[in-house]
Amino acid sequence: MIPELGTGALLVALTLALYGAVAAAVGARRGKAALVESAQHAALGVFVLVTACILLLVYAFLTFDFSVRYVATNTNLGTPFYYRITAVWGALEGSIVLWSWMLGLYTLIVVLRHRTSARELYPWVLTVMLSVISFFLLVMTVAAPVFARLSPVPGDGRGLNPLLEDSGMITHPVALYLGFTGFTVPFAFAVAALVTGRIGDFWITTTRRWTILAWYFLSLGLLIGGWWSYHVLGWGGYWAWDPVENAAFMPWLTGTAFLHSVMIQERRRMLRLWNLALVILTFSLTLFGTFLTRSGVIASVHAFTQGAIGVFFLSFLALVVLTALALIAWRWDDLGAQGALDSIVSRESAFLLNNVLLVAAAFTVFFGTVFPLLSEAARGVKVSVGAPFFNQVNVPLFLSLIFLMGVGPLIAWRRASLDNLKRNFVWPVAAGAVAALTLRVVGVRPVLAVTALALTVFVAATITVDLLRATRARRAVGERALTALGGLLLRHNRRYGGFVVHLAVLVVAVGVTGSQAWSVHTETTLQRGEQAELGGYRVRFDGLRESQESNHGKVTGTFTIVGGRGAGQVLEPAKKFYPQEQSPIAYVDYRLGFVDDIYLVLGDFARDGSSATVKFQVNRMVSWIWIGGLILTLGTILAVLPERRKAA
Repeated sequence: MIPELGTGALLVALTLALYGAVAAAVGARRGKAALVESAQHAALGVFVLVTACILLLVYAFLTFDFSVRYVATNTNLGTPFYYRITAVWGALEGSIVLWSWMLGLYTLIVVLRHRTSARELYPWVLTVMLSVISFFLLVMTVAAPVFARLSPVPGDGRGLNPLLEDSGMITHPVALYLGFTGFTVPFAFAVAALVTGRIGDFWITTTRRWTILAWYFLSLGLLIGGWWSYHVLGWGGYWAWDPVENAAFMPWLTGTAFLHSVMIQERRRMLRLWNLALVILTFSLTLFGTFLTRSGVIASVHAFTQGAIGVFFLSFLALVVLTALALIAWRWDDLGAQGALDSIVSRESAFLLNNVLLVAAAFTVFFGTVFPLLSEAARGVKVSVGAPFFNQVNVPLFLSLIFLMGVGPLIAWRRASLDNLKRNFVWPVAAGAVAALTLRVVGVRPVLAVTALALTVFVAATITVDLLRATRARRAVGERALTALGGLLLRHNRRYGGFVVHLAVLVVAVGVTGSQAWSVHTETTLQRGEQAELGGYRVRFDGLRESQESNHGKVTGTFTIVGGRGAGQVLEPAKKFYPQEQSPIAYVDYRLGFVDDIYLVLGDFARDGSSATVKFQVNRMVSWIWIGGLILTLGTILAVLPERRKAA
């Protein structure tokens, strides 16, 4: 019954979405408000129906309804309760359902939020949003039918991918998809602006918070993905330049560029064409990332199975790009900038260079990701591009971006005078130079590490100088220090929210630098009672034990920290043996610290428990990356709050 109900709901939702997209466009074209209102009702119907589909899918998983092929493929009778829920989006078909539901939710919020505040753009925004939903609903009904019936009905299912049995399945895909789908909103407003000819600042200001939230969720998804990789995959790292990681990183880079360049358009009426191109590129990259993940054209630990779905996504991506380019060509004469660049030494120049570097980074990541496909097409052989290429090309770009994080917010608009440069940058430059000298004196030798840490000090100093100067100005009129600081953050929350986000990026940069420069690792075989020493820590192997979980067997090693911080703590890395997997799955155990993480991965072992091979790592400053995510959240909340001075 569930396959028929779900399929019927999807078909009705597809019909409503197509009708709503057409009705909104015709209503806008002919000035018929009734048609636009009808499209709103269609959008509500689509959201309700896709929500019903998700609930039906959840129910099918919870009740082990193996008559649904997707359920039988991604669960079995031993799958724990909470993993049966996350399995809903654990494979290709279900992920498309979640994606469509989020698009429906965003569309509903757009209807509630902008149906009166953006009357001219709104009908076309609704058309674009419903058109995108129509595509995903088409995929769900034709290329990847999530409610396909399985006959005969098996007594048990195949089971979920063991690597997905983690709490990260609750947060990582959800955050990532909220980011991907969130960029549909500014894209829809950009298309609406091109269609209506209202290509000024209105669509930019209307979508500012939408863009910030989409960027935040994408950032959060990337960080959670790094955490997942770190504590699940067992290799001790958090970023491998995997093609699917890159697919999420590329729209993050162009989205970051867009967030910065809109400031120039708002302040100087410049970069209209550039901003439209950036938001179109960002949305297109979300589709391209989805194509890479779900087409099977690349080999990745994250990728879904290969199938005909890739043709659908590639065709839709081509349609989006060609339509956007046609609209830009149509409005080309109206897209000229009203302002001009007055000086190379100015905030506009710093932001523009920032944009160029971000887009250059996105291009290098794109090129490295698709190079195996290009080489196969040209020579018939896939040539992989590894981490050394990405690091060699992108590290200088990222260091330059960190430097610009300090320069951009403080340098003057239009033309920076020598006095402006001295007043804002003498102390930060001095702080960075002192930091570099201190690092060399204490024995830090890697040039990249010294450069990166000195630049973070420089940027942190620019933030401090600006904050102290502004707080001192408010204290001059009689406010206390904390009151002045709080009032400053709330009255200029957009600016200082951006500063807090910059601070988060600095903390992440310190974590990445420290982990790359000072982490150490070894792999050794220990007899019971023997110890291994690394980086000032010692761990003792105490033995093995076997256990049987609901859907897998498990061999757990017991290791005790006997030297260094955390002495006495017990770590229990393990091997999990799943019936559907030929090779065991590593279960990592670790002790997180502010400076050091102790990280153990169980390798081969003697059947009698007398010896075991263990990968022992002391990872430095990795926790700073996750702390940066918390600071990023605070900065985003501050940045999207309404500004008090405008409210007043």
